[in-house]
Amino acid sequence: MLTFAACHHHRTCGHCHPAVVKIHTSSVCPEPDLVLQDIADCVHNYNITSEFAYETARLCLINIIGCGLEGLRFPECASLMGPVVEGTVVPNGTKIPGTSYQLDPIRGAFNIGTMIRWLHFNDCWLAAEHKCSYHPGHPSDNLSANLAVADHLMRQGQTFTVKDILEGTIKAHEIQGGLALLNSYNCSGLDHVDLVKVASTAVISKMLCIQIL
Repeated sequence: MLTFAACHHHRTCGHCHPAVVKIHTSSVCPEPDLVLQDIADCVHNYNITSEFAYETARLCLINIIGCGLEGLRFPECASLMGPVVEGTVVPNGTKIPGTSYQLDPIRGAFNIGTMIRWLHFNDCWLAAEHKCSYHPGHPSDNLSANLAVADHLMRQGQTFTVKDILEGTIKAHEIQGGLALLNSYNCSGLDHVDLVKVASTAVISKMLCIQIL
């Protein structure tokens, strides 16, 4: 294990404080942090029994589809859609609702997310961000990755039901929401949108059948 002295800038007083950063050079992977274990356990093992949660997720799904399709009417939104290289069609790719695009799931998630966010003004979760900013998280953004990956995998022969999508939606909302309640990322100079990446990645790991050791 190597250590080196680093200097980080304090935002409020401008002083420079020495900090020791530890770098693990061992090939042995350390045990995951407890919070990562809790997230993995939630996604892979927790059984949702609340009908109210499923009904709420169903309304969320209907809402984002409506917002996304309406967003396509705006040229500014439509101009951001499509593949990186014009005319590209990805075999077994993600179909983008309301368009003829068939993209890789990464670009597909961006397209669906753009559609959702364009007019989805009422979906916000401020949580702990009220401490130093008013930039709330948007839990419905998780559905962009959820839908994109599910559609791609189904074209390769896997089976997903609407209930599977709703389960992923509930768990992603819970993960993002729980982390946001306890942590103000903007106060630490981090982008709170990273919580969408954490929640979506966790849910998609189950869709991709990634084994949890």
